[in-house]
Amino acid sequence: QVQLVESGGGLVQPGGSLRLSCAASGSIFSLHDMGWYRQAPGKERELVAGITRGESTNYADSVKGRFTISRDNAKNAVYLQMTSLKPEDTAVYYCTAIIEIFSTVRRYWGQGTQVTVSS
Repeated sequence: QVQLVESGGGLVQPGGSLRLSCAASGSIFSLHDMGWYRQAPGKERELVAGITRGESTNYADSVKGRFTISRDNAKNAVYLQMTSLKPEDTAVYYCTAIIEIFSTVRRYWGQGTQVTVSS
């Protein structure tokens, strides 16, 4: 089966930086769009950033200019470099990917990694 495993979350002070990583493993034929969502307590899950296989990117307005998404297709991995972090960035961050396996295409999710921005 397919697994998405995130790493890199933690506690950081306002203005600080973190880099999230996510690696996909399993019987993967092809990775299509990948991205990061986040969910803060009491709020709905929201898109943070997305990246296509051709590396076109899109960002939530709230993170434009501060976050950068990238991917390494050879490693089946996606990354989120977060800078100038704010307390409102505090959330569980989820990696997601559209993955093709044996002619079936579906979205997969990671287990989530906590990011806390606090002094």
